Formats: sequence, C-alpha cells, structure tokens
Amino acid sequence: MKIQIKPLGLQDYQTTWRAMQGFTSQRDGNTPDELWILQHPAVFTLGRNGKSEHILDADDIPVISIDRGGQVTYHGRGQLVIYLLIDLKRRQLGVRQLVTLIETALIDFLASQNVSANSDPKAPGVYVKGKKIAALGLRISKGCSSHGLSLNVDMDLSAFKRINPCGYKNLEVTQCRDEGIDKSLEMIGVLLSDHLLSLLAESTA
Repeated sequence: MKIQIKPLGLQDYQTTWRAMQGFTSQRDGNTPDELWILQHPAVFTLGRNGKSEHILDADDIPVISIDRGGQVTYHGRGQLVIYLLIDLKRRQLGVRQLVTLIETALIDFLASQNVSANSDPKAPGVYVKGKKIAALGLRISKGCSSHGLSLNVDMDLSAFKRINPCGYKNLEVTQCRDEGIDKSLEMIGVLLSDHLLSLLAESTA
C-alpha cells in the first residue's frame, strides 16, 4: 500500500500531537500509512519515562509531557521533523526494526551528502563525530507507530544547552549546516523521506 507524504510546514506541537493521536486511534487495516514532514516552533518535549531533572533551564520555552518513549528533546525552527504513521503489523515490522530503518535512512542520507554518521545501540539517534545530529522517539499503539525523527538542519542549537539531550549530560549536538550540507530544510525533507520510503518498500518486498 502506497505511503502518503504530507508536507505540513511550520506547525504547533500540541495540535500536531493531538492530530497524530486522532489519526492512529481512528485508523483501520485499510488506512494508508503517512509521513508528516514539518517543523515546530520552540518546544521541549518530555517522553513517558522522561525525568524533569534533565530540563536544566526551560526559561520561556514550553515543556510538554507526551506519550512517546525516551527522555527530553528540543524542537525548533530549522529542525526537520518527520512523523511516521505506519501500520507495523501490516508491514510485519518490529519496533526495533523500525528504529534501525529510521537510523539507516538518516545515515544513508548523510552519506549521500558526504557526511559520515553512525548510530549507537546504547543511545538511539544518529551521530556525527560523537555529536548528535538526529533524535528518535516513537509510540506504538494497536500495532501502529506515531512520532518519529528530528534532524537538526539550520537552527539555533543553544536551546540544547538548557537540557540534557535525551537524558545525557554534556551531550554535544550538531546540524546539517555545520557539517557542510547547504540545502534547504524542504529539500532535505524530500531527500530523507525518499530514503525512508525506499527502506520501507524493501522491508515489505
């Protein structure tokens, strides 16, 4: 079944989260999977197991406790977010397989831009020379995924200093622009979603 791509631009976090919940709760075995491509205004999100002690100084940035796995992360303008609304049961994909697929798509995209990146089995996400460039967080409900990935493209990274990113003290972050990738967020969204689509197609071939 074809995956629908929805470029949504800049979207309020809470509104988008509620829309994801609604989509997942109402879908059935015939509902096409979707990728939502967007960015959010500044917000910290705290996962189900998140500890508020990892938020060092939220200041004027809102903090929202949400239903994905993982700890605290930051979203802001200039960061690409892709939500994967996938029926894992239909595609016979396990959660770990989906995490690996997302990390592989990110690593393959970065490689296509001459940036060498890697995953870390102890800390989901993608790293360039030890600095985190992409974060992952998923929720699985009724065999379907929601939430997804965030890739730092061209943003103000200083907000990450107000938290322990993903629960790790002193974790450094980087972004596409600082790694020499001179492409717009919209173009990167197209290229990265192509990598995701290709890997999802292979996984069900």
